[in-house]
Amino acid sequence: MRNFLRRFLSLLFVTTLLNAAGSSLWAQEGSGDRIFFHAQVFTGDPQNPYAEAVAIRGEKIVAVGSLPEVAKTALRAERVDLEGKSLFPGFIDSHSHSIDGGLSRISADASETVHALNELAPFVAEAKKTGKGMRGDVLEILGLPLEFWSHPDVLNAEFSTGAYEKQSVLLRGMDGHTAWANRALLQRAGITADFLKKLTPAERGYYGIDKNGQPNGFLVDAGTEKVEPLLPKPTDDRLLAAGRAALEYNYSLGITAWLDPLALEYVLRTYKLLADKGELTSQVVAFPQVFAKDPRTELAGVQKTREAYKNVPNLHVSGIKVFADGVAEYPSQTAHLSKPYKNSGRNGDLLFDPKKFAELCIQADKQGLIIHVHAIGDGAVKQALDGIAAARQANGNSGLPHTLTHEQFVQPEDFPRFKELGVVSALQLLWAEASPDTIEILKPYLDPEIYKWQYPARSILDNGGIISGASDWPVSSANVFWAIYQAETRKGSEGVLDATQAMPREAMFYAYTRNSARAMNVDSIGTIAAGKRADLVLLDRDVLTISPEDLRETKVLWTMVAGKTVYRAK
Repeated sequence: MRNFLRRFLSLLFVTTLLNAAGSSLWAQEGSGDRIFFHAQVFTGDPQNPYAEAVAIRGEKIVAVGSLPEVAKTALRAERVDLEGKSLFPGFIDSHSHSIDGGLSRISADASETVHALNELAPFVAEAKKTGKGMRGDVLEILGLPLEFWSHPDVLNAEFSTGAYEKQSVLLRGMDGHTAWANRALLQRAGITADFLKKLTPAERGYYGIDKNGQPNGFLVDAGTEKVEPLLPKPTDDRLLAAGRAALEYNYSLGITAWLDPLALEYVLRTYKLLADKGELTSQVVAFPQVFAKDPRTELAGVQKTREAYKNVPNLHVSGIKVFADGVAEYPSQTAHLSKPYKNSGRNGDLLFDPKKFAELCIQADKQGLIIHVHAIGDGAVKQALDGIAAARQANGNSGLPHTLTHEQFVQPEDFPRFKELGVVSALQLLWAEASPDTIEILKPYLDPEIYKWQYPARSILDNGGIISGASDWPVSSANVFWAIYQAETRKGSEGVLDATQAMPREAMFYAYTRNSARAMNVDSIGTIAAGKRADLVLLDRDVLTISPEDLRETKVLWTMVAGKTVYRAK
């Protein structure tokens, strides 16, 4: 009888709460207590991964668990019925060039529009007509497929003659490393046959050259350096517009915090402009670039930058970015491989001296700076791990989440080293699809023993490594559910890219929450737990159980940062 009475009273209590709940699933504003209930809650905490209710007070989470448990902590709380929808910690992108992404949002970005060469000319013409593509007197188009660079004759026929004969045109690849300049722009930049003749063979590798020794317009990495000065620097008004566009985009995808891994001066300035207006409420980690040429001097410069921005609310300059190599796809082939590319006999470019890099890692680790390394080729991955290993050996385990990002190819003997060295793997698994980018412009040129280990996420995970979620936006979309779908299925237009490397869905949920917070070294976010910031995202379906195809179509209903709703679906 007592058990029956206890169950009856418990049911009556819950029913009373439900009846008292006057709010729908939409988050309400205000500084008072709120309880979100009737939800599929994923907490991001492996010890207690699921719940049904969450209470927040102002900027903080105060309780998570069952509705009766949570209600005890906030007796006078407003109650919001989430109608069985999924409530997650705010998603965190551990590698997002968000300010560059914002600039692309207000520029002529073709990434979601132009997929074939015959679609390019109308887009360029419209970008010139509207002025959206004009950077000073240069017509700049962003986000183009890498396959386009295999057709320089077509590009020159279209954009170096007629209406574009005297108009400087710069087409940028979606990878952020490659570009194509028309003849007018090449001439202005001084990229001529005579210029190319004076370069070393290695230096000429950054430029496309036709059979007559003339530049064909293709540029990769260092090859773009002569063009960049011809583009005007963005004004503060343009930077602020870009910053706001970046916030809007991230919030629409449920992304509430991110790591910006190439914090050049204009990037940091944009975050300060947002903060000065009270608009930077997300936690943002930003890493200046260093080159491992003169570690002591470079790190002194980073510390000076940290000092300059230390009082910007929610901005943390807490690490460094290093490029170990470039990109692997033809015709670039600047990623550093352990075995040479079949067509050139070269191994690509290792962008630092291993001894200098090890010195940099030891000093940075000692100074409390996170080391974040772009490493795509298997040779670059190994050298990056070696440098971090030197820091661990010299300094002991500092606990800093040093990180490798991209890791398109990894040697199997390096899989366990991620766990052994405490190195986070920030992977862009939206790229792990069977498509021309991973097959036609890669497979014919790589040794089979390297090619077979492409985006080996599951092997790193199974060897105990921490995978964090990352997009490299605007190189590709920051849509979390597109990336999780791709990580889970590895499907593409040409089949499946090595199904043995498919990631479990739950592992990807941790990647975009708890693990990315770890990569940022910010412990106030990443999980739904008492005391954490109320960074939350509500999704329109039960993402824990649906098919991958349904998961891919998941929509964000609202996004909350520090207890305030910053995005609401229309």
